[in-house]
Amino acid sequence: MKKNSLVTYLKGKRVLLIVIGITLISGTLVLAFAYTAGLFGGRITTQTFLQDTPKTYPAGYRRAHGKGICFEGTFRASGQAVPYSIARVFAQQNVPVIGRFSLGSPDPYAPDNSTRTVSMAAMLTADDGEQWRMKLNNEPFFATRDAEGFLKQMEAYKPTSATGIPDPARVAAFLKEYPEAQKYVEWDATAPWTRSFAGAQYNVINSFILIDAKGKKQAVRWSMVPHAPFTSWSVSQREEASHDFLFEDLKKRLEKGSLYWDLVLTLAEPGDPVNDPSQVWPENRRQIVAGTLEVSHVFDQTKGGCRDVNFDPTRVPKGITLSDDPVLAARAGIYSHSHSDRVREIGYGKATDAVGKPQKETSRNK
Repeated sequence: MKKNSLVTYLKGKRVLLIVIGITLISGTLVLAFAYTAGLFGGRITTQTFLQDTPKTYPAGYRRAHGKGICFEGTFRASGQAVPYSIARVFAQQNVPVIGRFSLGSPDPYAPDNSTRTVSMAAMLTADDGEQWRMKLNNEPFFATRDAEGFLKQMEAYKPTSATGIPDPARVAAFLKEYPEAQKYVEWDATAPWTRSFAGAQYNVINSFILIDAKGKKQAVRWSMVPHAPFTSWSVSQREEASHDFLFEDLKKRLEKGSLYWDLVLTLAEPGDPVNDPSQVWPENRRQIVAGTLEVSHVFDQTKGGCRDVNFDPTRVPKGITLSDDPVLAARAGIYSHSHSDRVREIGYGKATDAVGKPQKETSRNK
């Protein structure tokens, strides 16, 4: 082979190898993204948790806890948490808070007596610009040890078309795989239903890690403990309650004055499960009151405020970090997908009800 011909041949082979290499890399990346997104392989991803959201779901609303109301308030630190964490929120006297009270139902139009679960979300912004976002429920623990178990629980307890109740065999198989869920089932069947947002205790079910000035770590969970007394519904009161009873009660209470909750940190001891939200810690664990939240007023979500906030509980300030709780890790992605969907719908003018605009104003954008 002549020299020029050899050079031409080698150049051609080099170009071919480069093209093949680029193709293989591109294909690998595409497959990797598809696998991560759960497009094949039967993998459970954070999008899986939203797959049952109906296509007719009202635009602009959260895919979980759809019915809610915004609140504004102030967090006043007690200083008791300063030895455990460098987070400014534990030292600052007045931290502005934007938050949200909500029902556990995904339906933004649900009657207030349709679920026992009520929630508080909050975003605290310290004077150093650091934000602490939290999401708390009145439930004391999570049903299962991991996020996949939550999906399996939903599937196991779906009513069958033939009987209208869950299949006992399917429920038994689920409880065999996730025996810790029996504790939640019993709690759900017997715990009283709160009759007021104001008297409910809101708990973070996941564990977090506080970090002090020397880098020492302390695992904690926390709760918002109300100053108002807890009141519960009787069965007859719940059945007869008005559609928006809880929200109207909250407004009436705030007309008379602010409402308060203490932020109580529970400190873990060696051996306490920090990566399993289905397990409660012993009652004798040390607790400190890190400060007090004052809720001064509430306002409708259509006015903004909390509506567009992603209350992702993994958004924590310096001085707080995440534990290796698998449920906590999953929540970040789920919240992100839900938030992206809502913002997209609002941006395209589809969320007329959620943003308080008349339908006719945005019909041209549909």
